[in-house]
Order: sequence, then C-alpha cells, then structure tokens
Amino acid sequence: MNNLRSLVALLARRAEEQADERAYVFVSDRGTEEAAFTFRQLRDCASALAARLAAVARPGDRAILVFPPGLEFLAAFFGCLMAGIIAVPMMMPRRNSARDASAAILANCAPAVALTNSAFALRGDLQTRFAHENIRWIEVDLGPTTIAPVALPDPATDDIAFLQYTSGSTSEPKGVMVSHANLLANLEMIRIALGNTRRSTYVNWVPLYHDMGLILNALQTLYVGATCVLMAPNAFMQRPLGWLRAISHYRAEVACSPNFGFDLCVSRYRADQMEDVDLSSLRIALNGAEPVHAETIERFIATFASHGFDPRAMYPAYGMAEATLLISGGTRSCGHVARRVSQAALQAHRAEATSEADDTQIVVGCGRALARERIAIVDPQKRTRLPPDRIGEIWVSGANIARAYWRNNAATREVLNAEIAGERGAWLRTGDLGFLDANDELFVTGRIKDLIIIRGMNHYPQDIERTVQSLDEDLRENCGAAFSVPDESGEETLVIVQEVERTARHKIDSDEIKGRIREAVADCHELSARHITLIRPGALPKTTSGKIQRTLARKLWLDAAFDEIG
Repeated sequence: MNNLRSLVALLARRAEEQADERAYVFVSDRGTEEAAFTFRQLRDCASALAARLAAVARPGDRAILVFPPGLEFLAAFFGCLMAGIIAVPMMMPRRNSARDASAAILANCAPAVALTNSAFALRGDLQTRFAHENIRWIEVDLGPTTIAPVALPDPATDDIAFLQYTSGSTSEPKGVMVSHANLLANLEMIRIALGNTRRSTYVNWVPLYHDMGLILNALQTLYVGATCVLMAPNAFMQRPLGWLRAISHYRAEVACSPNFGFDLCVSRYRADQMEDVDLSSLRIALNGAEPVHAETIERFIATFASHGFDPRAMYPAYGMAEATLLISGGTRSCGHVARRVSQAALQAHRAEATSEADDTQIVVGCGRALARERIAIVDPQKRTRLPPDRIGEIWVSGANIARAYWRNNAATREVLNAEIAGERGAWLRTGDLGFLDANDELFVTGRIKDLIIIRGMNHYPQDIERTVQSLDEDLRENCGAAFSVPDESGEETLVIVQEVERTARHKIDSDEIKGRIREAVADCHELSARHITLIRPGALPKTTSGKIQRTLARKLWLDAAFDEIG
C-alpha cells in the first residue's frame, strides 16, 4: 500500500478490486442488519456528495459532521475527502447538556458547511445550538442518487484530511490537523502491529467521531480490505453482551474498547444471554483510550473463557489523537504483559519489584513502539532522556505524528514540535507519565496534569478512585474523580467525587460510606480524604471516550456545581 497518496486513492482501489464485497454493516441493538455498504457503494455515495460539496464550498473549507450512529457518517467523511473539504467529526450533543465542546470547536474551526442526516430535523435543540450565519446545512442520504459525479483533483499526500479534536480531559479541545500522510502511516503501523488481513473482520461500538472508532476500526478495515460491523454506542451501553454476540455471529477477529467497556461486559454477564456465543474467532481484544487495569483483564478472561475467549487475545494498547491514533501495541496472540511493582517506588517515579504484599501494585504494559516510530521517556522539566524503569513524560516521534494544531501556534510549538535536550528532531509531548522496561515495553502510569502531590508525595488519581469503587457495589465503577485543592493554609488536600448507582440514590447511608472511604484511602494510600462528595449517575464530566475529566470536575467542585447526595 506504499504507493497510495491519499485515502481517496485507497477507497478507489478497494472499489475497483473488491467492488461488491461488504465494507461496512450497521446492526441494531438486537443484531439485525439495518444498512450496509459495499466498497463500490461507499465510493459512489461519497462521490455524489462530493459533487454537492464542490458546488457550495471551496477546498480547505471545514465541514462539521454531526450524525447519530449509522453509515451516513462514512459517506460524509469520504465525500469531504474527495471534495478537498476538511472534515470535522463531532459528537451529537446531548439534549440540554451544557458541558459539550461544540461551541469551542465551532469557534476554532469556523466551518462553512455542516453535514447531517434526517434525524437532525427532529432535534430542534440542535438547530439552536449550531445556529451560525455562515454555516450551510447539507443532508446526507444513503438512497439512490441522480447527481452525476464531477471530476475533482485527488488530494495531495500532505493535504489535511480532517481535524480530530482532542477529548479535552485536562483542557480546551484542540484541533489536531491530521494529513493523508499521517493516516496512511498510522494505518500501516496498525496493520503490522495487529497482524490484520482481509479476513480481519471487526465489530465496533465506539463512535465514529472518536479516533478509536474512526481510525482503528472503520479506516483500518478499509485499509486492509476487511469488513467492519458497526453498532450504536448507546446500544452497547444498554446491552453490552450484544457486542459479544455480534463478534460471535460475524466471526470477528478484532474488537476494540476502552477499559470500561470490558468491565461493563463482565458486570452485565448473564449465562442465559450468552448461550451459543463463541468468542474463539477473536484474535485481538484491544483495550485502550483510557488507563488499562490488570483486574479488568483478569475478570474478563475468567468470565468469558468458557465461551472460547483466548486470554492471548487481550491486547492493551496506547494512543492519542496527536499521533493520528495508535502509538504502541503488542503482538497478535501473545497476550499482555503485567508487572508487580512497589507502590512506594512509583510515588518516587521509579518502577521497582517488591515482595511485600501491602506495597504491591500491578501495572499493565501497552506494548512497544510501532514500526518506524520511536518512544522516549523524558524528564518533563529538564527535557533529558530517562533510563529504563524511571517514570517521566512519554514522548513520541514518527510519520504518524501530526505537525500542527488548527489555529493554535503556541500549542503546536510546545506539544507537537518539542526537542529533547542535546538532540535534533521534533517530538510529540503526550502529557502522559510512564516508563519503558528493559525490553522497551511501555507502561503508562497517569497524566502529568492529573498527578496529585500532597506533602511531597506523588499519587495517581486512578489508584485512589479504584480503591474507593472497590468498597461497595453502590459506588459506580469508572465514575469517580480524585484531585487536590488548597486548604485554608495553602496546603494541598484530597477531594473525592464519586457517583452512586441509580438504585442506591435514596437508600445509601452517606455518612457511613464516607467513613469507609476515608478509612480505605488512609489504609491504602496514607492519605486523608478531607472532602468526599457523592453525586448522581451521569453527573461526573467525561470525554467522548469515557475518560474522567478531572480538571473540569475540580472546577465544578470548587464552584459547588455538583448536586450532592445526602
């Protein structure tokens, strides 16, 4: 695939070589096929849309893509690529939500066009939210078209394909300018790392406006000529076992999810709903987009081994939008790497073995650098390389790294074009903390901006959150935030915000559970949880991939914006 110049050329090749093979299938929450595209049908639908776009917009203009789950998004995305319009995938905002990033994204990218489907007409609140005098709305339809295709120039390799806005777990979203070259480089890296072929059917529930859903799933299957089966994210959230049934039905080789998705499958497991489900076809169960937990992997393997799930299929990985998507991964069918390390040493930014049970923490490896890519662990202040088993900031270099943010020169210089002291060459500063072991396995330990420092000791918030959520089933898993705020004397003090299960909102003894939380945090982390706030389900801010937005949670807490239970 090295002779391809763009994703437009890639789709043209697939439409020529595999014209009538199924490229994408969209299934309902019950597994019924609702829509499908062959490679040729996708090309024809996108080509017709490109003709419409070329009549109303100029190459380089931006088009926001606002779609409910379905195949229309893909037609819109490729229609933009063919017309030279820069696509801007966006989450469809929730009704009456005041915390989505749409306003910031619109202000930054200044779109000329908005693409959606007929479902938009049913949402009057969306028309108000996206009201903008210079935006032209175009409805995308999958039905037959009478629009004749027009001759359009093929994109250049370095042309911007789309803007992937960062999820904003610690800041305002920034528009990563992803080029065709970036995409083709990372898609080849993914192919090698996952060992994908035309037989590598995917089943995906992650939304297409998210880079994991779009690039790791939908574009990677196009790249290798495989089929991608899509389902709605809310269908997965309501019936996660439907994802596993679809994997079984389509004999999928690859399925990807953030860590919480694997937890959800375990928590909703019902033997009667898994009758005749066979997961033995699965070769890659990729766990990424948020911290990977060893106990999640162990529970998933134990729960679904009787359904043919091979433990060697579990595939922790690491990536981010600035790297197009994937940064590190393992080897197909080789399983995951886990290490028992000293919790005390981690607090001192070292990874060391321990034989003491009360000082043990299990960390999960996220694989190695991809083909033709480099990973370095760097002291974030001195900008010098650190040796194996020393924790520092993760820096990355390769053809998959975007070179600029849209209209953000300061962040472009600081984040995407950093230099290691005494060396030449641009590196991506990920903002994540981690270490490389002697075998170059990458272990991600947390976000620099989320790190809690109290009395000179470093504490990772996800470790405190897991301690809290393990205490009681009424405390929602993956729905808590730990952070610090200054007290009256200026000293940092610990705050814990935790969602309570819907069924427990009116029966939970808040004083009793807060006492247990304080005791557990003191025992496990030698910290005093001075402030504990219990909140209703769904109140904690998260990114589109499910990451906790701890910085925003901290601001909401300081503003007394959480409606506390009890």
